[in-house]
Amino acid sequence: MSEGPLQRAAELRRLLQEHNYRYYVLDQPSIPDSEYDGLFRELQALEAANPELRTPDSPTQRVGGVASSAFAQVRHRVPMLSLNNCFSEEELGDFDRRVREGLGRSRVAYAAEPKLDGLAVSLVYEDGVFARGATRGDGETGEDISDNLRTIKRIPLRLRGDSRGTVEVRGEVYLPHEGFRRMNEEAAAQGEKLYVNPRNAAAGSLRQLDSTITAKRPLAFYAYSIAQGQPPSVRSHMDMLQQLRDWGFPVSDLVRLVEGVEGCMAYYLEIGGRRASLPFDIDGVVYKLDDLAGREELGFVSRAPRWAVAHKYPAEEAQTLLENVDFQVGRTGVLTPTARLRTVFVGGANVSNATLHNMDEVARKDVRIGDTVIVRRAGDVIPEVKEVVLSLRPADARPVRMPDTCPVCGSEVRRDPEGVAYRCIGRLVCKAQLKQALQHFVSRKAADIDGIGEALISELVDRERLRTPADLFTLQVADIAVLYKSAEVAPAKMIEAIAARRELALPRLVYALGIPSVGETTAKDLARHLGSFARIREALPEVLTLVDGVGAAAAEEIRSFFADAHNAGAVDALLAQLTITGEHPVSAEIADRCSLGLLLAQQQVKGLGPVKAEKLTAGLDSVAGLLARIDDGPALAKLLDERTAAAVQAHFADSERRQELLKLEAQFLGFGLIGAGAPRAAAAGGPLSGKTFVITGTLPVGRDEAAAQIEAAGGKVSGSVSAKTDFLLAGEAAGSKLAKAEKLGVTVLDYAALQRMINGEG
Repeated sequence: MSEGPLQRAAELRRLLQEHNYRYYVLDQPSIPDSEYDGLFRELQALEAANPELRTPDSPTQRVGGVASSAFAQVRHRVPMLSLNNCFSEEELGDFDRRVREGLGRSRVAYAAEPKLDGLAVSLVYEDGVFARGATRGDGETGEDISDNLRTIKRIPLRLRGDSRGTVEVRGEVYLPHEGFRRMNEEAAAQGEKLYVNPRNAAAGSLRQLDSTITAKRPLAFYAYSIAQGQPPSVRSHMDMLQQLRDWGFPVSDLVRLVEGVEGCMAYYLEIGGRRASLPFDIDGVVYKLDDLAGREELGFVSRAPRWAVAHKYPAEEAQTLLENVDFQVGRTGVLTPTARLRTVFVGGANVSNATLHNMDEVARKDVRIGDTVIVRRAGDVIPEVKEVVLSLRPADARPVRMPDTCPVCGSEVRRDPEGVAYRCIGRLVCKAQLKQALQHFVSRKAADIDGIGEALISELVDRERLRTPADLFTLQVADIAVLYKSAEVAPAKMIEAIAARRELALPRLVYALGIPSVGETTAKDLARHLGSFARIREALPEVLTLVDGVGAAAAEEIRSFFADAHNAGAVDALLAQLTITGEHPVSAEIADRCSLGLLLAQQQVKGLGPVKAEKLTAGLDSVAGLLARIDDGPALAKLLDERTAAAVQAHFADSERRQELLKLEAQFLGFGLIGAGAPRAAAAGGPLSGKTFVITGTLPVGRDEAAAQIEAAGGKVSGSVSAKTDFLLAGEAAGSKLAKAEKLGVTVLDYAALQRMINGEG
């Protein structure tokens, strides 16, 4: 090939990328659209005649390509964290105080920016060329939507300037109001269903398996942070935004640098006043500490940064007619009254249903069928009936009644003895409960079985092919093929996806079971501290409450779930199909808190707190010895005041209470929480005693398991690197923590080195 086409193609790409930058980033178009189109068509023709000229960063690659069968899973090298929310000036003040106290400063500056109501994405560039784009997903793992993101003109396919190595940029994909209006006009003209709101339309556009469809959608993008590859000269958030502009990314021109609560509130009110006239939806504003070094110092809590907060705007409200009330049966059998409304537009969407929460709320608000009500909705929050307009109540308005039997399966409906919920007692016999239990089981944060969606589960339950989660693992291609006659490859792929989950990590299994009061975080905490499914299943409430975040009510819910004979059968059937990974001994963190005194304090004897309980058990190593001491009046009188001693003796005069204490001791011993087997390496001078570890990257085992091993050997695990960190345990794709550890001179270990330390080999 002559040099002519090669050089011309390179020149056309350069010109088009420059014009894109001027149009989308600088908002200063340098040529008419017709001239741009002419250059674009010339490049298309050149590449069509010479396919070898096509490059990944060519503007022609935005038109989309071959449809995919599914999105691949992508693990984020740096987790995509969510933000904590605040809803009032008081809560904002609390956030500002925590930041100032954490940094030891009297005032701090924040970068304030609108919170776009779109979808967060990660963009990875290698040596300046767009390599991969992914959704947030669960924060650690997202979906690879590179082909779809490539079609968005505001996302540069090549960074401006000389960029080497890996650069990761975070931002928001959204649908401007004008684009949303055009999409709905086109849908209406073709007799198709209209899109509910811009966010849903943007989400649907990004998740198209055929990127040529995404290419036709008027999606936009704003960049807001650099996750990897940040130049050393970038020391503040405002520096970061300028670097993003220099690379060719569009950045919101509404970002401001503000100081203190006063500056934040002024910005909040300013943007709120302009909200209706903005060309896109927002649901609040975000305040981020401007100083990047300060961010490193503050670190993170749970899955959110300490240095940023989202300040949400109040929900939007509208008035409409409540036409009827029916009852939805949830995953745990709870019947929720749901208002059927005359359709009204509120909070950016058409609303025809709204939750009434529970019958106590119905009574408190005096909601009746036929009432005119105020409906409230904010963002993706489920619409709710806020209040009744009593002045408009008709004479024939009817009270709302809870049905005596389940509207789905006909089983009896009973009210919880200690609560507001009414439940269908049919459990998994009730198809409504079974369908939702299965949908929860296969969901991304649970078993994460790809391709098994709501429609398939519903059909298989209706055909009685699925009766418990265990039945998922007995499905054959033929069971699914009958429902997917036009997609020959889909059933086999689904069966492969199910088979791939026969090994399930302990936290995922606990969460997947759908135990009331056990969300994703609690499931991880239970797995981390109790270490095995058998211990979690057998744990008494007093043991469960040792786990952070598990209160008395949640402990009773967990205990009741596993004690139920129907649930026990379903769990046993599931365990027969699975191999649980990531099990380990109990954590040293809770073992260190366990003692005979704690056992006694948990009995809630009047006047006997933790201090007195420890005093009473001093020098003893068994409940038998404790009971003997309690029975010895003179000995007891030397340890406790007269009133407390009498209360203790009266309490344990009951033989059943003695048996309960002995039973609890047996479980503490069996679990390794007390006694010679307890992992108290820190107190006993274990191999990692007194050492603080931080974990980053992908390890041969899960992070929870690695943390448990460190704690069992006497070490402590922290979430952020500081001068007090002794070791960084680094796996593959270690992120910013590795760079900070190297800067601070912290020793970096791989997993093999950690094992040698634990085994006393180095």
